Amino acid sequence: MAASELYTKFARVWIPDPEEVWKSAELLKDYKPGDKVLLLHLEEGKDLEYRLDPKTKELPHLRNPDILVGENDLTALSYLHEPAVLHNLRVRFIDSKLIYTYCGIVLVAINPYEQLPIYGEDIINAYSGQNMGDMDPHIFAVAEEAYKQMARDERNQSIIVSGESGAGKTVSAKYAMRYFATVSGSASEANVEEKVLASNPIMESIGNAKTTRNDNSSRFGKYIEIGFDKRYRIIGANMRTYLLEKSRVVFQAEEERNYHIFYQLCASAKLPEFKMLRLGDANNFHYTMQGGSPEIEGVDDAKEMANTRQACTLLGISESYQMGIFRILAGILHLGNVGFTSRDSDSCTIPPKHEPLSIFCDLMGVDYEEMCHWLCHRKLATATETYIKPISKLQATNARDALAKHIYAKLFSWIVDHVNQALHSAVKQHSFIGVLDIYGFETFEINSFEQFCINYANEKLQQQFNMHVFKLEQEEYMKEQIPWTLIDFYDNQPCINLIESKLGILDLLDEECKMPKGTDDTWAQKLYNTHLNKCALFEKPRLSNKAFIIQHFADKVEYQCEGFLEKNKDTVFEEQIKVLKSSKFKMLPELFQDDEKAISPTSATSSGRTPLTRTPVKPTKGRPGQMAKEHKKTVGHQFRNSLHLLMETLNATTPHYVRCIKPNDFKFPFTFDEKRAVQQLRACGVLETIRISAAGFPSRWTYQEFFSRYRVLMKQKDVLSDRKQTCKNVLEKLILDKDKYQFGKTKIFFRAGQVAYLEKLRADKLRAACIRIQKTIRGWLLRKKYLRMRKAAITVQRYVRGYQARCYAKFLRRTKAATIIQKYWRMYIVRKRYKIKRTATIVLQSYLRGYLARNRYRKILREHKAVIIQKWVRGWLARTYYKRSMHAIIYLQCCFRRMMAKRELKKLKIEARSVERYKKLHIGMENKIMQLQRKVDEQNKDYKCLMEKLTNLEGIYNSETEKLRNDLERLQLSEEEAKIATGRVLSLQEEIAKLRKDLEQTQSEKKSIEERADRYKQETEQLVSNLKEENTLLKQEKEALNHLIVEQAKEMTETMEKKLVEETKQLELDLNDERLRYQNLLNEFSRLEERYDDLKEEMTLMVNVPKPGHKRTDSTHSSNESEYTFSSEITETEDIPSRTEEPSEKKVPLDMSLFLKLQKRVTELEQEKQVMQDELDRKEEQVLRSKAKEEERPQIRGAELEYESLKRQELESENKKLKNELNELRKALSEKSAPEVTAPGAPAYRVLMEQLTSVSEELDVRKEEVLILRSQLVSQKEAIQPKNTMTDSTILLEDVQKMKDKGEIAQAYIGLKETNRLLESQLQSQKRSHENEAEALRGEIQSLKEENNRQQQLLAQNLQLPPEARIEASLQHEITRLTNENLDLMEQLEKQDKTVRKLKKQLKVFAKKIGELEVGQMENISPGQIIDEPIRPVNIPRKEKDFQGMLEYKKEDEQKLVKNLILELKPRGVAVNLIPGLPAYILFMCVRHADYLNDDQKVRSLLTSTINSIKKVLKKRGDDFETVSFWLSNTCRFLHCLKQYSGEEGFMKHNTSRQNEHCLTNFDLAEYRQVLSDLAIQIYQQLVRVLENILQPMIVSGMLEHETIQGVSGVKPTGLRKRTSSIADEGTYTLDSILRQLNSFHSVMCQHGMDPELIKQVVKQMFYIVGAITLNNLLLRKDMCSWSKGMQIRYNVSQLEEWLRDKNLMNSGAKETLEPLIQAAQLLQVKKKTDDDAEAICSMCNALTTAQIVKVLNLYTPVNEFEERVSVSFIRTIQMRLRDRKDSPQLLMDAKHIFPVTFPFNPSSLALETIQIPASLGLGFISRV
Repeated sequence: MAASELYTKFARVWIPDPEEVWKSAELLKDYKPGDKVLLLHLEEGKDLEYRLDPKTKELPHLRNPDILVGENDLTALSYLHEPAVLHNLRVRFIDSKLIYTYCGIVLVAINPYEQLPIYGEDIINAYSGQNMGDMDPHIFAVAEEAYKQMARDERNQSIIVSGESGAGKTVSAKYAMRYFATVSGSASEANVEEKVLASNPIMESIGNAKTTRNDNSSRFGKYIEIGFDKRYRIIGANMRTYLLEKSRVVFQAEEERNYHIFYQLCASAKLPEFKMLRLGDANNFHYTMQGGSPEIEGVDDAKEMANTRQACTLLGISESYQMGIFRILAGILHLGNVGFTSRDSDSCTIPPKHEPLSIFCDLMGVDYEEMCHWLCHRKLATATETYIKPISKLQATNARDALAKHIYAKLFSWIVDHVNQALHSAVKQHSFIGVLDIYGFETFEINSFEQFCINYANEKLQQQFNMHVFKLEQEEYMKEQIPWTLIDFYDNQPCINLIESKLGILDLLDEECKMPKGTDDTWAQKLYNTHLNKCALFEKPRLSNKAFIIQHFADKVEYQCEGFLEKNKDTVFEEQIKVLKSSKFKMLPELFQDDEKAISPTSATSSGRTPLTRTPVKPTKGRPGQMAKEHKKTVGHQFRNSLHLLMETLNATTPHYVRCIKPNDFKFPFTFDEKRAVQQLRACGVLETIRISAAGFPSRWTYQEFFSRYRVLMKQKDVLSDRKQTCKNVLEKLILDKDKYQFGKTKIFFRAGQVAYLEKLRADKLRAACIRIQKTIRGWLLRKKYLRMRKAAITVQRYVRGYQARCYAKFLRRTKAATIIQKYWRMYIVRKRYKIKRTATIVLQSYLRGYLARNRYRKILREHKAVIIQKWVRGWLARTYYKRSMHAIIYLQCCFRRMMAKRELKKLKIEARSVERYKKLHIGMENKIMQLQRKVDEQNKDYKCLMEKLTNLEGIYNSETEKLRNDLERLQLSEEEAKIATGRVLSLQEEIAKLRKDLEQTQSEKKSIEERADRYKQETEQLVSNLKEENTLLKQEKEALNHLIVEQAKEMTETMEKKLVEETKQLELDLNDERLRYQNLLNEFSRLEERYDDLKEEMTLMVNVPKPGHKRTDSTHSSNESEYTFSSEITETEDIPSRTEEPSEKKVPLDMSLFLKLQKRVTELEQEKQVMQDELDRKEEQVLRSKAKEEERPQIRGAELEYESLKRQELESENKKLKNELNELRKALSEKSAPEVTAPGAPAYRVLMEQLTSVSEELDVRKEEVLILRSQLVSQKEAIQPKNTMTDSTILLEDVQKMKDKGEIAQAYIGLKETNRLLESQLQSQKRSHENEAEALRGEIQSLKEENNRQQQLLAQNLQLPPEARIEASLQHEITRLTNENLDLMEQLEKQDKTVRKLKKQLKVFAKKIGELEVGQMENISPGQIIDEPIRPVNIPRKEKDFQGMLEYKKEDEQKLVKNLILELKPRGVAVNLIPGLPAYILFMCVRHADYLNDDQKVRSLLTSTINSIKKVLKKRGDDFETVSFWLSNTCRFLHCLKQYSGEEGFMKHNTSRQNEHCLTNFDLAEYRQVLSDLAIQIYQQLVRVLENILQPMIVSGMLEHETIQGVSGVKPTGLRKRTSSIADEGTYTLDSILRQLNSFHSVMCQHGMDPELIKQVVKQMFYIVGAITLNNLLLRKDMCSWSKGMQIRYNVSQLEEWLRDKNLMNSGAKETLEPLIQAAQLLQVKKKTDDDAEAICSMCNALTTAQIVKVLNLYTPVNEFEERVSVSFIRTIQMRLRDRKDSPQLLMDAKHIFPVTFPFNPSSLALETIQIPASLGLGFISRV
């Protein structure tokens, strides 16, 4: 197709523009050949008539389709020209914020002037191992390509970084070196990569300065060779420098600075160590103040100084040397302040005691006078004489500046030499990667010698670049067998010849420098005479005779000749150098020692090694006077030699190109200046690369990609099974001109513009298809809309008519209802009126009748009450009258009786006074006296009797009196009560009167109260109504408040729940972080442990060089070593560093003499143990023999035999109890392993002695019981022994019949008693012998204790010796073992004795019961029964012994056990044929048996060997998933068994009773459980690494690149950097490959019996790896960020979710790990235009960080023209909405992250005693117990 045919209406073109360089426009009509004007429409809305050049008639450049804009590779553009390249770079840089772009083999890097988060270690890991075209362009991709080609092709590599000042060359080179340092690592512990990176701060401080274009501009070129060994690890580096800008030391332009180091020194002048330098502010020194800009914004010079010093220290530059460097630099500053005064025009002087010069001399250690003299004079030497000539002030100033420049250049070279020495490695270098950071093409208003050298170097580099590009193109065509046509490209060899050939510019310059009176003018004239009009590339300016112009490859440059000769000579007075060489400051002469050896001050220093492909330059032999000649070698000559050496190196390597572009001169971030960019693109060769590519076939497609992209242009009949032939047929129809394309072996090659034409055809076809689809769909939509409207109208009509009908029916119903309502209402009114009247009548009647009845009732009640009152009053009056009459009568009687008594008294008184009376009385007195005397006596007798009676009467009287008194009191009380009653009656009468008054008053008050009550009732009702209203309001307020409170409570509850959930999540995160930190530390520890083992093996190989012949290895030593290593891990599980150190400390040789003594003692103890064991066996045989004799007798009684079996079971249970007691004793003795445990007085010793005493006492008792039992058995045997030869049953029956006689029974009893006495005497003798034996045992125990103490003392003495002679820890371990074995022997003896005693005791009881039963049954059996019913013997089978779930093995078989069960076990056979976790069960059953034996040494040894063997297996076959999964499963099962049978209640809840009997009884293996848990964590992490290594190659291809849904995503054109094809070839991975691999992983884990929870964690980790790697690649691949790719990803994720559902793993948390990937896919598919879309995106993408969301939006690329790009404003809207989100600034997910693993307890229901050991395991030496 002709190119002119593409210029149709609406075609877009590029037209030149003076401001924007190129401007886009659109054709308003088709172009026809012959048209001189094109009608264009500009993007800003203007129309333009573009006139074509009448001579060339060239049409404007066509614009690429939008689908191709923003491509990663510029060569992928269909139209390859300058505006297309510029526009593509601008779109990527401004819109997508992408600074890197490929241009064929060149990486174009645009300086963003902003820190970007794209250089972290996660980005390095993402690019590591990737193909260059698979990821977005990046400096890391170039570095990875160089590293990969070095390893693959065994060829040295070079990365050439170029660009003008400020373009970012140094930073790019720095990141490339960082990539190598991170990816490769170092081969030694010297951290070479850190030193390589540390060289950057030093070289930047002494070689970088601020310029008007760049704050950190490199003022020298450098080539760093990073050396690698055979394993491609960094071993060292070497640096070569080129053309240091020495003039900057003495002069800086406006707004520029000197080298950074000077300002760093001035900023740190106040430090104590810098006081001697006598520095100050930078403005005080002439060499640092000329630019007027001593500070850089955002840079702290003092802090940079600290970084520089730290880097010097890291590189091995000592503090003294550092201070020496700073002294020299300070001296240069002070030298710049030295001033001169003119004496005349030809001489000058320095003022006396000039302070700057004095400080300079002090710092340099030179003589002041001598330096002062030679600064003002120079020496001239002739053939015969030497003259000293004064110099002028200007010459002196120049000489001072030349000296300063020379000193700085020497110091720079010295520092470079020392940096190279620090980076040098003694290991032989295998290959290297060179990083060239060199100045780009420069052109200024005034260009001098420096610009000439720089542009000369760029000419050489551009030539090499062009040849390399041309070579690659040629190789590509030859590879595809395309007819090769010569491509015309720019060859800059003529320009190079102009500069460096014979009589070239450099040659003439050197020749002029040798002339005595040579000047810049004479040199210019020679140039004009030699090259003007003879070389087309050399021109003379019209208005100048001191300049010349060279046509370089990039542009014309005008050079000013002034200063060329001086700079080329670089003259320094020799006398000044001699003064410096004589310095007392030792470092200063060192700077000038290499003048005789160095080719140039900036040339490479020898590093003691020769690169692989570089031919070393042999130095010429030294001759007398060579120093002067070398000193006269010009700078141009030196630079040319260095450049030739550099080109030799580059030509011997594979180059990689990085072109740095400066987007603007103002250092604005992400601001693109088209003019400046075009200048640099032209200068750096990018456009030349484009031109070379465009001259051939720039667009290249594989046949499969072409078919997939342009399948839409083919008809069904055109599609053949052969894709290649199909593509050929279609292309022949589409493009008629066969010169526009070529068919290669695997690709189709297109000329420029043909892909755009095919894209146009494809877009037209798709547009036509879209129009047809739209037409059909629109018709279908309109008809559907019409049908929907018609249906809606019918529906509306139906509903309206129905509504009207319902309204009419409603009216009729309402009319009828109103009539009925009226009828019933009228009836209701009449009936209500009647009821009211009737009710009122009845109420009136009831009130009237009630009133009459109440009046009648009141009258009757009043009369009744009056009668009662009268009755009580009349009775009271009668009683009152009666009482008053009685009182009067009694009073009269008293008065009369008193009168009569008074009269009688008076009469008696008169008679007593008369004499006659007395006489009468004395007659017969004497007789009477006698009579009276007798009478008195009688009366006395009577008196006594009476007194007695009186006494009795008095008692009676008193009692009667008391009764009477009581009666009197009672009567008085009655009287008082009567009085009170009388008073009460009176008071009652008064009260009645009062009550009558009160009643009347109450009635009156009642009326008033009723009136007030009515009023109160009304007020109350009013108040109640008001209160009800208020109450209603209050209720409403209460309800509102309650509702508010409920809402607040709900909100608070929700808030608290949220806080609780957040706190819970935070705690879970903290727990996971802590667990992850611990597991990472564990992983790091295992890594260090492996590294330690590797280093130990290497040291062994290096130190112990094997000699010829067979050499034996001490197996005991190795086993002990591993054992002690593990024991250190157990005892110090928390102190990780001590684990790795402990094995080395335990390698001191044993004290063999002490070891042999201990071994001899062990042998003796074992012999004693054997003797005791034999004795015990003998006793047990005796007991068994007695049992056998008893069993030989006929079984007489079945009940007795049953009783015997029951007693046997009791004996077995007693035996078990004894064993448990024995185990407790062992545990008590083995709680501590310290030597003092077995010392006399120790707890264990006391326990042992107490047990021994109790054993002896119990043994005595048991022996006595055994003898009694034996005597009884003997007597019974004699009693029933037969007397004649008959059958046993008949004889026994006859004997029983004969014993019916009581006399015979008595005789048998007497005989039995005698037998018992005899047996008692025998028992006493045996008791005495046993006591003797016990005493002997005590003596042996005492001797053992003494021997043990002696050994402990010996051990303590040995431990006090110095470390060299100290016995290693294994000796203590051996002593502890011997002590434990001693105790074990004693405990076994005790156990055996206890068993014997228990058995004897049970036998005694058994025999006694037998006797009682025999006697009882003899009495109950009649003779007839005995004769008629013969007793038949009953055979009871012996019960087989149950297995205890233990496995027994010998100590010497331990290594065989570990070897067969772990080291040589094949997981596949075990997983398929045997029960899951069988090795774990076997190992645990062995541990159980060792625990049962209380053998701590055996337990420790077995567990140590097990763990070490598992580690060995995993180290040997650690990359095999099946092996790692198998041992992870078995390790977890072993750990669960240790928990399940530990005896702890928390782990025994799910056990059966039988399983609880199998718990460990002697040892607490909690520490071993921790070690096994750590081992399981390490295995899990190794399993994850194996999974990652297997899955990683599949993930990107299967999840991103492969089209699971064919035809959804179109293939875009690719450039030279080919992407991985998305079409599934035979070797590519698909999603099915991932699913098959997941199925394989899952089935293997299930076969191995892995815990379900652990499987879930593994699956979660697998899905996290899949999601993280997929998302990371998506974020780094612009070609993957499209709508169709989002659909593919979502489909792939749905397939993974379906897999989870099939495996019942949806609750494993694996789906959640894919959430970031799902949201990224949704982000690719959602609408991205409006603010609502932005809000939806922000709420949807909560699992993505802000950086990731913005990155995806920036990378979003339409695959078809119908899609639209994301606008910049929309991205800014997203950023504004997400600015408050607190998330990680990290762009990529950490694909190496491993979730912390947990091992939930999972008890096994499998019974240990049911486990069978298959013969295939080769464990025949193990026996079940």
